[in-house]
Amino acid sequence: MKRILAAATAVSLAVIACAVSAQEKGAVVVGQTEAVVTVVNLDRKARTATFKGPRGRLVTLKVPKEAQNFDQVKIGSTFKVKYVEAVAVALSRGGKASASVDRTVRLAPKGGTPGGVVVNTTQISATVQAIDYGSREVAVKGPKGNIVALKVADDVQGFADVNIGDQITLVYAEALAMEMLPHGPKAKPTPKKD
Repeated sequence: MKRILAAATAVSLAVIACAVSAQEKGAVVVGQTEAVVTVVNLDRKARTATFKGPRGRLVTLKVPKEAQNFDQVKIGSTFKVKYVEAVAVALSRGGKASASVDRTVRLAPKGGTPGGVVVNTTQISATVQAIDYGSREVAVKGPKGNIVALKVADDVQGFADVNIGDQITLVYAEALAMEMLPHGPKAKPTPKKD
């Protein structure tokens, strides 16, 4: 378990560090959340699992076809989850709005404890829509018209020189590591769906 969670952190940070080093000015902001979640619904045909977190929030995840141990997951199964998000902000001016996404998936081998790591890394050039210099937050509009608000790290140089309408480059990575816990509430049988 510790290896999977450590891998999620290491992979996401390595991806971000590489992307930031390619930029002239940049920094990394990392946040991570760890929790134990419980499976409350499964749809094996659609390959989705719905989890309930410690605060009662429900999240439904699509299980990749490559996940060979999905058959071991039951309603009531508990998973230790670590979610690592990072935002690397690099300032660049000019250029056309663009986006690229990279996904890395590492799953448990067949017969192993269900779990794995998924890392999504997105690099976009986006237009600044709003800025709050005091709280170091910026809202940007990406190439598909989506607006995203991001926290800017304290050590990003030149943030005070960024203005509404400027084009900046952002790298955003998120990693999700999950591993089913061996003990927990007794798993209920999965209801059959027609």
